[in-house]
Amino acid sequence: MKRRILVLLVIAAAAGGGYAAWHYTHQEEDQSNQLVLYGNVDIRELDLGFRVSGRVADMRFEEGDQVHKGDVVAVLDKAPYRHNLALARAQLASRRAVYAKMQAGTRPQEIAEARANVAQLQATLKNVTRIYQRQAKLVKKDVASKQAYEDALANRNETRARLASAKAALSLAEAGFRKEDIRAAAADVQAGEAQVALAETHLQDTEITAPADATVLTRAVEPGTVVAAGATVYTLSLASPVWVRTYVGEPDLGRVHPGMPARVETDGGRQYQGQIGFISPDAEFTPKTVQTTELRTDLVYRVRVIVQDPDNSLRRGMPVTVKLDTTAAAQ
Repeated sequence: MKRRILVLLVIAAAAGGGYAAWHYTHQEEDQSNQLVLYGNVDIRELDLGFRVSGRVADMRFEEGDQVHKGDVVAVLDKAPYRHNLALARAQLASRRAVYAKMQAGTRPQEIAEARANVAQLQATLKNVTRIYQRQAKLVKKDVASKQAYEDALANRNETRARLASAKAALSLAEAGFRKEDIRAAAADVQAGEAQVALAETHLQDTEITAPADATVLTRAVEPGTVVAAGATVYTLSLASPVWVRTYVGEPDLGRVHPGMPARVETDGGRQYQGQIGFISPDAEFTPKTVQTTELRTDLVYRVRVIVQDPDNSLRRGMPVTVKLDTTAAAQ
């Protein structure tokens, strides 16, 4: 009986030892197929500011609020920019009127008036010319005074000059505006259109819209503040993308590749699925914030792990653990 019990104990011990050896072997194999990395959550931040200067009229969100893409988050006083737009539109209307006038040319009534002026001066010239000729004959006979002769001569010359000027004006009226003047007027219209477009853009820039879904981190100014163009009024933390910045040593570099699945774990026990999106081609020294089992002076390669379906539990700079199944890299 004692011998039978002893035999059973020996068999049980052998079985237990075999199971322990099998479990240890598989545990070692599992550990060799899993690469554990340590890193920190990296979330992009965005500083929002107006492209124009002015007085802040409205700040619509507080720190910690969630904003969605397209939400208007801040507004400047629009009055000065509305006035600038109205002025630019009025100037454009004036320039267009001048351009239309030059394209149409001289009005028929103006041409007719110029022709009548020429005809009138031609008749006047004939009359003053006869008077001059008569005075010239009389002065030779000493019948008329020399002063009367000189007055008649001056009157004839003046009328000739006025007639020449009238004929030139008629010629310009019939020819219309020069092509160079018309092109200059067209360029003025284009400049006016550009000024209107710029004024419209400035008016639109009095509002800031959220470029993506995000969380408000900082509200930098309050309504009534006069801000310069480009000054930060909000700082946002983007909801996406969220990734983990970690590092892999040279011996393990061949075990990872872009697109490789990854599991991200927080110290609080939350788990997220992800994949490797980027492996740096340049080696660097391990940052002091990264904890690995290797010496800090070892060269490592930066790895970006993109987190799929992140939630608000992940915070920028949060330490996390990344676990990689390296069998995926071998397949």
